[in-house]
Amino acid sequence: MQTVLSAVLPDLSRAAVIWLSLLGVVGVAVAALLLRPGRLRLDPVARIRRAAMPSQLEQAQEEREQSRYAQEVAVAAQRATTTAQRRRAEWVAAQEAVETAWQTYEAAEAAVRRLAAAAAMPLPHTVRTPAEYVDRERYLHRAALDAYWRRELSVEQLSEVFAHRDGWDPRLHPVEQELVLQRAIRDNLAARHAAAREQEQVAWRAAELAVAAARSLREEAHAATGRRVAESASVLPLSEVARPAVEQTRENAVIARGRATVPAF
Repeated sequence: MQTVLSAVLPDLSRAAVIWLSLLGVVGVAVAALLLRPGRLRLDPVARIRRAAMPSQLEQAQEEREQSRYAQEVAVAAQRATTTAQRRRAEWVAAQEAVETAWQTYEAAEAAVRRLAAAAAMPLPHTVRTPAEYVDRERYLHRAALDAYWRRELSVEQLSEVFAHRDGWDPRLHPVEQELVLQRAIRDNLAARHAAAREQEQVAWRAAELAVAAARSLREEAHAATGRRVAESASVLPLSEVARPAVEQTRENAVIARGRATVPAF
């Protein structure tokens, strides 16, 4: 019996020491909670906010990226606005060219009607001699050259005159030759007016595309600036986010003024 007790008593003493140590640790923890409860209090909102907020390095890098993107888009918008202004000026010039071509064509059409009425009347009789035909040919060539230097005839038409092809007959009476010449001038000016109208349509489409591109880039530039301001405000503490309504309104007013200063097309 004494042998059994002598074998068990050392283990009991060690177990008692372990239990007393554990009870002491628990007692110290309970005392710490009772004496300073705020030290170990859990704040879920603060922990979530700290976990959601980026680090200062990430925040600074993201702000630099947003600022660089906003600047690049702003530069692109400015260049697109300049291009749109140039395209619009080209379109206005093309419109003026169309109007000028139309007025010139109307004058040529009026000349054709006037000469057609004159050619319908009996023509003065002249003796048809070789000298007369030489004079008529010389008159036709001189009149065609004058019209070419006035840019009323094309070089192709002038070559047809000197080749006596495509209805150019130097033996006709000068009144008839003048009527043929004025009809050729009218046809050439009509073709020039059609080409001017086609160029005006091309310039109009180019101006419309340039204006749409400039407007899209301006909107993207303002949106990028707004996103940068909004992201800068979103990293503030929760107590500061609910407060700066006046500051955000001021930023929006600045953006609106900047948009109003851009020329509208």
